[in-house]
Amino acid sequence: MSDLKCAIVLDPRLPTGILANTAAVLSLSLGKAHPTWIGEDLVDGQGQPHRGITTRPIPVLQASTEQLQQLRQDARPHEAELTVIDLIDATLSTRSYQAYAEAMASTPADALRYHGLALLGPKKLVNKLTDRLGLLR
Repeated sequence: MSDLKCAIVLDPRLPTGILANTAAVLSLSLGKAHPTWIGEDLVDGQGQPHRGITTRPIPVLQASTEQLQQLRQDARPHEAELTVIDLIDATLSTRSYQAYAEAMASTPADALRYHGLALLGPKKLVNKLTDRLGLLR
């Protein structure tokens, strides 16, 4: 498991609230896909419980809309060994998961506009796919 890496890639031109929401949605979906990345619940010095958090670093990188589209295309052939979670701009115009699913189904892959991607897989592969991207600042 130590040879695995995770990265979240976001479009820095998005408004702060949408950036935060995109990161939250991608992180929650990663947690579902890889529950072993979440540590055990903890107890503080006064005996109060605290839920476990991720045990691994998750760099948050930035990429333009065009770079996100290319990254999604580049990741597609590696999906047997790579978890890829994407979030498209339909989240801005849909009010339910069903409506989001319908928007996804009616949009050709090359017309999808990504707000963000999460990648988790072999460290060398994730590095290869994201090495040209900088940290989100």
